[in-house]
Amino acid sequence: MTACELDAAAVTDPALREAYATCRRLNARHGKTYFLATRLLPVERRPAVHALYGFARWADDIVDSLDATMTPADRARSLALLQARLETGLRDGGGPEPVVRALAHTAQRYAIDHRHFSDFMTAMRSDLEVTDYPTYADLRGYMHGSAAVIGLQMLPVLGTVVPREEAEPHAAALGVAFQLTNFLRDVGEDLDRGRVYLPQDLLAAHGVDREILRWSRDTGRRDPRITAALRAAEDLTRGVYREAAPGLAMLDPVSRPCIRTAFVLYGGILDAVADDGYAVLHRRSVVPRRRRLAVALDGLARVSAARARARARARTRSAAVAPVVTRPVGAAAASRVVVREEAA
Repeated sequence: MTACELDAAAVTDPALREAYATCRRLNARHGKTYFLATRLLPVERRPAVHALYGFARWADDIVDSLDATMTPADRARSLALLQARLETGLRDGGGPEPVVRALAHTAQRYAIDHRHFSDFMTAMRSDLEVTDYPTYADLRGYMHGSAAVIGLQMLPVLGTVVPREEAEPHAAALGVAFQLTNFLRDVGEDLDRGRVYLPQDLLAAHGVDREILRWSRDTGRRDPRITAALRAAEDLTRGVYREAAPGLAMLDPVSRPCIRTAFVLYGGILDAVADDGYAVLHRRSVVPRRRRLAVALDGLARVSAARARARARARTRSAAVAPVVTRPVGAAAASRVVVREEAA
């Protein structure tokens, strides 16, 4: 399928094709929910999404890898090197890093604001030093760079039926909603990395702090205060999904099934967390495979309908401007043809 996507996107340079293929493999391996949704996009737009995800994943792996041989200084150096290659790639194209080559090509093709990438890298650098957030406002400041900008990067690829600036707040909110979902699902894993992404004020409102979370993680025991705090985090996250929801109708109709599928599947993670009794400190909650399949099939049906409507509109426009051939009356004019184009 990689060759088909790249051919449709008119990516012909062999090195660039391999760079995009690298990003696609990262998406398929690490972003299973996101990758499934991406399959519902028009084929020519998929490489760009793989490039955006692949770069983000590459940077995130530098910060979050559990490789014990990497010291904080090693991570800082690797991130600084990636930052330098990103700046060069965005300015000149190319470079030795495949994920940067694909990203730079995508950014140029879709005129994506470079500030979104620099804001993302700022957030990644903060992960090397910041281990918790006193308030939700502090967390939202971090998530602007780590999540909101991902939605803003995606918007030019997806396309909109309204002025882009009208859709941007909803796209940013959707990126935040997805990340808050991951934060809730991954509380235990993040704690093992020394981080707590649930804001301290939300936890404290229910009598929870890092020490209690660590105790629960280490002993496998439950505490009703933790459950109450996690339920509050779920409620907070669902509120951000409500902020994002109006943006779905603002997207290009052929892109909507992809984002709607991601919207439903990520929301399903919240359902799985609740159904699992908020046991995220002890195990990862997952959306059942049958549920993912049902959502994907619904997305396919919506894709088919959207593409059929797009073809119908194209035929209507084509017919509206089709040449109308008439033959003037009269023997002297019998060989002349008058071609008239009717305006749409």
